[in-house]
Amino acid sequence: MRPVAIWLVILMFAVVNGAFRETVLVPNLGKPVALVLSGLLLSLIILTLTFVLAPWIRLDTRARCLFVGLLWVLLTLVFEFGFGLSQGRSLPDMLEAYTFKDGNIWPLVLLVTFFAPLMAARLRGTPKDGVARNE
Repeated sequence: MRPVAIWLVILMFAVVNGAFRETVLVPNLGKPVALVLSGLLLSLIILTLTFVLAPWIRLDTRARCLFVGLLWVLLTLVFEFGFGLSQGRSLPDMLEAYTFKDGNIWPLVLLVTFFAPLMAARLRGTPKDGVARNE
C-alpha cells in the first residue's frame, strides 16, 4: 500500500504540473517548449519524491525497486486511459502523447517513473546485487 500512497502523491503533483504547463508555460513559451519543460519538471518531481520517501517504501532490493516502478507505470496508464476515455477522448488522441510530437516527452517521463525507485535506492546505497541489508 505504501507504493500506491506515493503514487497518489505523484499523481497530485502531475495534475498541478499539468495545470502549470497549460496556464503558464504554454501561453508564455509555446506548446513544444512547454511540453519539454513540463516533462522534465515532472521527472524531477518523481525522482525527488522517490529519493526522499525510499526508506518508507523499503526499496531494499532490486526486485522490489523494479516492482514498484512497474506498479507506478501501470497505475499511471490505467489512470490516464481510464480518465481520458471517461472524458470522451478517443484512443488515437490519447496515444498521440506517446509520439514525441511537438516536444512531448511523455514516454521518457514513464521511463523515469519506472526506474526512479531503482535510481533512488542506488543513490541511498542499496547494495548493487539487490540483496536486502540486515540492519
